[in-house]
Amino acid sequence: MTWILVLALSVPAAAQVFRLSREQMVHYTPRNPYERFEDGRPRVPDESLRRLRGVTVAQAVDVLRANGYLKQFAGGFQILHPGKTLVGRAVTAQYLPLRPDLGQVLDADAKAAGMPSGANQKVIDLLRRDDVPVVQLMGAVEGNNFGGDNLHAAIYGATGTGAVVDGTVRDLEGLAEMETQVYYRAGHPAAVGGVVVAGINVPIHIGQAAVMPGDVVLADRSGVVFVPPHLVEEVLRQSRR
Repeated sequence: MTWILVLALSVPAAAQVFRLSREQMVHYTPRNPYERFEDGRPRVPDESLRRLRGVTVAQAVDVLRANGYLKQFAGGFQILHPGKTLVGRAVTAQYLPLRPDLGQVLDADAKAAGMPSGANQKVIDLLRRDDVPVVQLMGAVEGNNFGGDNLHAAIYGATGTGAVVDGTVRDLEGLAEMETQVYYRAGHPAAVGGVVVAGINVPIHIGQAAVMPGDVVLADRSGVVFVPPHLVEEVLRQSRR
């Protein structure tokens, strides 16, 4: 399971939610051809992101499959604004069902590291321009919620993009009036509950797709594809955009 991988990759002495260190991030993304953020996350150039807005998910999936990346696509989402493409750099977040003993330790470690107490706020505070939070939240179940209009207004203000949520969102009436783009499993009025943030910027899966921090999120009506940085230029070249 993914959470076992997260535990194995974590630095035991780090008093925080599990995250890859810079050295680990570099180690597990060795083919990244671009610059990196301070934490080691690949930084695909802004111009490449701009050009990818003219590429379809189908075109990107064809290129990835030709290079042996067979399961980078995730579908079955509801889409806040169908027809509006979503492109950005992935910031990954992994949630687990709340287990009191683990939750208490994670909360204490986060507090010691100066991280916010709110589960979703831990993710938002890391976001930069053109980032897209990609949230593994265990599907469309009550409490598996990644916020409503206030939270997604904050995300959009920080990133100018949107979010991919393998879980629920709330306040859809308010969200529908915003420019942000959100891919989500279902709407549900219940706030986040019964879950805990276990990992941020760690390997996760969304459906059958494996997602690494710094992958490019490309989403249209078909669904979402996660493009490894070292294949971005080939996707652009093969798509002739």
